[in-house]
Formats: sequence, structure tokens, C-alpha cells
Amino acid sequence: MADKKQKLFNDFAPVTTDEWEAKINADLKGRDYERALVWKTYEGFKVRPYYRDENLKELNYLDTLPGEFPFVRGNKKTDNDWLVRQNIFVTDFAEANKKALEILGKGVTSLGFLFSNCNKITKPDLAVLLKDICLESAEINLVCPTDSSNCAKLFAEYVSEGKWNNENVIASASIDPIGTFILKGKLDKNAVARLKPAIEKTSQLSNFRIVGVHGKFFANSGSSIVQELAFSLAQGAEYLTQLTDAGLNIDEVAKSIKFNFGIGNNYFMEIAKLRAARLLWAQIVKSYNPVSDDSAKLIAHSETNRFNKTVYDPYVNMLRTQTETMSAALGGAHSITVLPFDAIFEETTEFSERIARNQQALLKEESYLDKIADPSAGSYYIENLTASLVDEAWKLFLAVQEKGGFIAAFKESFIQNEIKEMAAKRDKNIALRRENLLGTNQFPNFNEKIDTEFDGSLFEAVDLAADDAEVETLKPYRGAQAFESLRYTTDVYSKENKRPVAFMLTIGNLNFRKARAQFSCNFFAVAGFTVIDNNGFATVEEGVAAAKKANADIVVVCSSDDEYAEIVPNVAEQLDDEILVVAGAPACRAELEEKGITNFINVKSNILEELKVYQSKLGI
Repeated sequence: MADKKQKLFNDFAPVTTDEWEAKINADLKGRDYERALVWKTYEGFKVRPYYRDENLKELNYLDTLPGEFPFVRGNKKTDNDWLVRQNIFVTDFAEANKKALEILGKGVTSLGFLFSNCNKITKPDLAVLLKDICLESAEINLVCPTDSSNCAKLFAEYVSEGKWNNENVIASASIDPIGTFILKGKLDKNAVARLKPAIEKTSQLSNFRIVGVHGKFFANSGSSIVQELAFSLAQGAEYLTQLTDAGLNIDEVAKSIKFNFGIGNNYFMEIAKLRAARLLWAQIVKSYNPVSDDSAKLIAHSETNRFNKTVYDPYVNMLRTQTETMSAALGGAHSITVLPFDAIFEETTEFSERIARNQQALLKEESYLDKIADPSAGSYYIENLTASLVDEAWKLFLAVQEKGGFIAAFKESFIQNEIKEMAAKRDKNIALRRENLLGTNQFPNFNEKIDTEFDGSLFEAVDLAADDAEVETLKPYRGAQAFESLRYTTDVYSKENKRPVAFMLTIGNLNFRKARAQFSCNFFAVAGFTVIDNNGFATVEEGVAAAKKANADIVVVCSSDDEYAEIVPNVAEQLDDEILVVAGAPACRAELEEKGITNFINVKSNILEELKVYQSKLGI
């Protein structure tokens, strides 16, 4: 029997970083290392193709344990459990209560009650809403777009007058006057200071966080992860400063704040974001000299972003939210809301809400992501991403502080301009398909057609700015909107007209024609055109005849660069009113353009702008 104490791989010499690099460069065969393997992120830093133990030596927080300051490894010492949250829009208190009781029996442990106006709520209303709900077993979150603290005060009174142990009641109120400011453009001079009496009157509930910082507003407006992180922390610091200046102590203020982050599809980066957020917030709070390190714990609710969700091929949204939920769970979120796959275009159904709940149940009951504290520990990659996000977010946070803090920076339009610049960059990458939205700008469902009538707002940014707004506001939107509007325009047109047909005239070199036909089919299907692929034609005449028989509006020649100089002019001579398109960027392009052939599509095309041109040519 082999010696059980024998270490594996003793017979193998350790491989040094220089040896790894030498092997990689040899395999690259002259290609540039940086361009081929190093990823430059939206966040402004570079990600290496691999990391090793030596890359962790300068990270000074690795010797801490889960549950210890600065909490980068999570707030909990023994597990990674989180609360499963579902939101309920409250239009009728009794009906909302009925739904709450129903979903509490289906795995939900956190309820989000969304109100249109908290100022009109009375204590009897709250009693109806919370009837038969065990407040020690389910988190209650009161969400209202107004800045009033009426609902928070009523909730505290309701709990104190009841049979509950106040220390076991976990709740939040999401009062966020600064968040309202960035969406509506108006901020009363004393809006933040008015939170002081609300904090004091609800202090008997030690786990009631009434102030909300909504980082998801930045994420859903097209920000980078660094921007969401830095601006959220700056907003939180604004609350700390103003409320301590108003006479509250730092422990009271810090323990009244809850962060609400969006979670996107950048899987590892989103895990690192939550870890970096805890580390940075702990350091920020520490600078105010709290009595207890526990006051420096960042409590983060995570909600799957709307930015990357789509109307077309909407079931793909389930795949997006599943990986996003994994990121939030592995990153150590306090609670998670999974956006139902249909939430962006219709009133959510019982089916879509059940799926959203079960996505979290799957991660707990089948994947056990809630069992191990700091499950991402030991990953060289995630630890380095965390450190990079910390560095970049801190730089941007300090830039905001140098302008006088969050409110001053927002009034100066610094924050808006930073996010708009990043959003424009992301929009361009989506248009160029460098950032893919599966089923929308890449690999669309060729047969999908939308018959539902949508108003134009579905494809526009959300503008909540007040008529007398004093500053430019953030306008949340979805990255897919421009493409969806494009395709929906085709769908509407096709209800009364023939749907445009793009015909692939495949000829010549087998490999080139097949690859370019596949590319071109995806290209035109993005706009909702009918695409017809073909195995290949022996002659140009045969291909043109087939195109005319198919009543094609667009004829796409798919062949090799070497064959285009002869084939394309021949095709052009035999077409009538059909639009001729060449798939690729052949060396003979200038020669073809001299002959009046001007339509070319390739991987560098701005697909959004090009498809708008083809729609215009077809009268759509």
C-alpha cells in the first residue's frame, strides 16, 4: 500500500512564471501577447490570462477571516446564506398581504413592498398589509419613490406595539433622497438632514435600515462596475457626513444604511464587486471612528440588472439572471431579487415569478452555495479582480470627494458625464457586437415575431426628471433597446406588407461561402428580415434565378475574396431592383465600388447603423 503521507507531484519540478511565459509566447507564434491574451476592461484595468500565488503577496487583507474587519470575506463567519426576496407592487393592501403569505410558503424569506406613495399610508393599512406575517422569520422591505419617512415610522410603531422581539426583526425602508435627486433632478436643501428624526424614532429596531443607497440606478444607466461601486460609496459617504454633522453618532448612521446594487452578467467581476464594496465601505466608516467594527459592515441587497435584459428571445433572460444570481450569492449578498424574465415588457406572471424564486432555490438546495463562508476564497483570479476594483473605485471615489462630495459632484455634472461616456462606449460595443446580447444583436431567433402592440416607451430610456429639474438626471435604459426598436419596426411593417427577404447567393469556395452565409443570415435576422440560406450554386445565373424566384429584396453574395472580383459584377448585371450586398471586406472593394457596388458587411460593421440604412432603402 502506498504511503498515505506521500505528497503528490514530488517528482515534478515546480514551473516558474518565466517558464510559463516562455511557453505562452512560443505558442503565440509571434502574435502580440498583450493584444491576444490581456483583457482591458470597461473598468480601466487589465486582466492577465492567468494568476499565481505570487500575485497575492501584496494583498494585505488575506490574513483576515470571514466576519472580521474589513469584511471583504463576508459578514458571516460560518456560512454564506442569503435571503430570497420577491417584490410585490402594492395597489390593494389585502391583496398584497394575500400574495405575500402565498409566496412565503414557496421559498421567499424577504418581502419587498413597493408603494406609489408612502405618505398616504396609515397604521391600519400597514396592519392589513402585514397581517399573519411573522416579522421575525421574514425580512420586510418598504420601498417608495418619495423621500417621506412616514412609512418607516409607522412600521417601527407597529412592531413595537406587537408581540415581536425587536432584535429579531430585520427590515429596511429604502429612503433615498439623493437617489431621488439623481433621477428627478431636484433636492431640497434639508432633505438629508430630515432623515435624522426618522433614524431616532426607529432606533428601537436595531436591524431596521431605513436609508437606501441605490447603486442599481448607475448600473441600469450604463455605468461600469467601478463607477457603480465608486458612486454608491460616495453617496453613502454623503449620508454619513451630513447625518453625523446633524448630530447623530457614526454607529447610528452607518447601521441605518443599506446598499442596493445591480448585478450584471460580468460573472467574476460582479463577485469581486461585492467583496470590494465591503472592504472599501469598512474603511470609509472606520475613518469616522465608530465604537464597534460591526458598524462598518456593508449590507448589500442585489437585484439582477435590467440593462442587459431583452424583449426578443426573452427566455434567455433566465440564463442571464441565473449567472447573475450566482455572482451575487458567491459575492456575499445579504439578499437577492431575481428579475422575472418577462418583467421588462409585461406584468409578471405566476409562471415567471415562480421560475425567478426557484432560480435561487436551485443555488441553495442543489448547488449548496449558501453552506460555505466566503466560497470564492483562494481564487487567485477573484482576489486580483477584487484588488483591482478596490484600486480603481477608490481613485474615482476620491475624485468625487475632491469636488465636494456626491451632491456637489452631481450638481457639477461630473457623475452624469462619466456615466454617459461609459454608456456611449458600451452602446457602441453592442452595435459592433463586441458586447453580445444573445438573441438580440447576435444569433437571433429567425422565426420570432412580436404581434403584441407596444408603445414607444418600451424602447426608450426612462426619464423621470421633474419639469423644474435643476440638474441633468440619470436615465436608466436597456442596452438592447435600439436593436429591439429596429426589429419591432420590421414586425409592425410586416403586418401589412411583405416581410423583407435577404437571400444568400452562396457560390465558390465552400468554407468561405458557408461561413459568410451564416454571418450574413445572423446579420439580417437581427432586423427581423426573413433570411434564406443555400448550400451553394454552380453558376451566378442559377443563384440569381433562385433569388428572383424567392422574391428576394436583398441578395448577399457569399464567396471568397479571391472570387469576388469576377462574381460580384456578374451578379450585379443580372439583378433588377434587388439590393446587392457583398459579405466580407475584399481587397477588390475599391474596384467594385468604382462599378457602383457599395454595400459591404463584415465583422467590423456597425450592425445597428447599417441595418437602419437597409430598412430605409426598403421603405420600412
